[in-house]
Amino acid sequence: MAYVSTARLARGPLARLMALKDTVATAVRQRRVYLQTVAELNALTDRELADLGISRLAIAEIAHQAAYGI
Repeated sequence: MAYVSTARLARGPLARLMALKDTVATAVRQRRVYLQTVAELNALTDRELADLGISRLAIAEIAHQAAYGI
């Protein structure tokens, strides 16, 4: 005999508000990582960046990958 059990998650206004809060908090943390990474890489000299194998044009992409993992 087979049966299916389904459970509904409580998705009331409070649950949606908490999910929104978590989403915003995650976005803020990711943005901070992005901005900090850009600031730190921009603070390096061209020679230091070259030693790391990074061009100034790649800083935004590297920061994006560090913050968002994409």
